[in-house]
Amino acid sequence: MSVTDQDIKYIEKIVEEKVRKVLSERKKRMALIASKGTLDMAYPPLILATTAAAMDIECSIFFTFYGLDIINKNKNKNLKVPSLANPAMPIPLPNIIGALPGMTSMATMMMKSWMSKVNVPSITELLDISKETGVKLIACQMTMDVMGIKKEDLIDGVEVCGAAGFLEFAAEADITLFV
Repeated sequence: MSVTDQDIKYIEKIVEEKVRKVLSERKKRMALIASKGTLDMAYPPLILATTAAAMDIECSIFFTFYGLDIINKNKNKNLKVPSLANPAMPIPLPNIIGALPGMTSMATMMMKSWMSKVNVPSITELLDISKETGVKLIACQMTMDVMGIKKEDLIDGVEVCGAAGFLEFAAEADITLFV
C-alpha cells in the first residue's frame, strides 16, 4: 500500500484542524513578575492579574526580590511610596525636599487617599481577590533564601518555587510582563 500526495494533503488538513481546535480551546495565560515592593509598584501586577482572571485568563505572579514584600504578611499592610527621586510624583519635588523626614509617609498617605476615593481595593484586598479568582501567587525560592524569608512569613495560599518552575508556566504564556 502506498501513500499518495492526496493522502498526505488529507492527513495534513486533519492535523491542522486538530491543532487549530486545541489552540482555540486552550485558556489564555498571563505571566507577571513583581520585583518591587513599594505601594505604587504593588498595584500594577495585582490589578492586571485580577483583571486577567475576570477575563478568564489563567494568571500567575512570580514575586521576586523586593516584590516579596507584597506577599509578606508582616510587611504588605505597610508598603510605602518613596518620595525621594520619584519623578512621577504628581507634585514634583526636588530631591532635597523628598529626603526630609515625613515625606515618604506623606506620599504614602496621598496615594492611599487617591486610591480609596475611586474605590480601588487595598493591597490586602487585591491579594484576597487574586486568590479567590484563581490567580497563582508564587514566591521565588532563591530570593527567599537570600533574604532570609520563611514560608511562614508569607500570606496563606502562596506557592514557593524557583525560576525554572515559574518559567515552565511563562513559556506557555500569551502575555508576559515584568513589573
